[in-house]
Amino acid sequence: MKGQVEILLVEDNPDDAELTLRTLKKHNLGNHVEWVKDGAEALRFIFGNGQPPVGDIHTPRLVLLDLRLPKVDGLEVLQRLKADARTRVIPVVVLTSSTQEQDLQRCYELGANSYVSKPVQFEEFADKVAQLGLYWLLVNKAPGPA
Repeated sequence: MKGQVEILLVEDNPDDAELTLRTLKKHNLGNHVEWVKDGAEALRFIFGNGQPPVGDIHTPRLVLLDLRLPKVDGLEVLQRLKADARTRVIPVVVLTSSTQEQDLQRCYELGANSYVSKPVQFEEFADKVAQLGLYWLLVNKAPGPA
């Protein structure tokens, strides 16, 4: 059920998504994960179809966001989340294959809480995902939505 989502995974690569989901589940962090495959779907999931967004919204405890997405790119998703008072406190971790300095800089300018480059090696990727989930869901204390 959408109201119970702890992690919103925004990832268009099915292999990366499957590895992320499996790793979260292995560490007991994957019970309430919603996977969406593009930026438009992510915005629809959180804000609904309202233009502008109105009424109840879905506020996951954490968003794992890829940058290179079809339809609406990750930078625009990040900008929309951080511009809305109802969603700006949701931690957004950019989990991307980009190592470009301008992407890193822009993400932090838009309010990203963390920027993590996806490792190429399977084990290293799984380890980073596990660390992210453990930190953001169990260690970090975040305020509730506005």
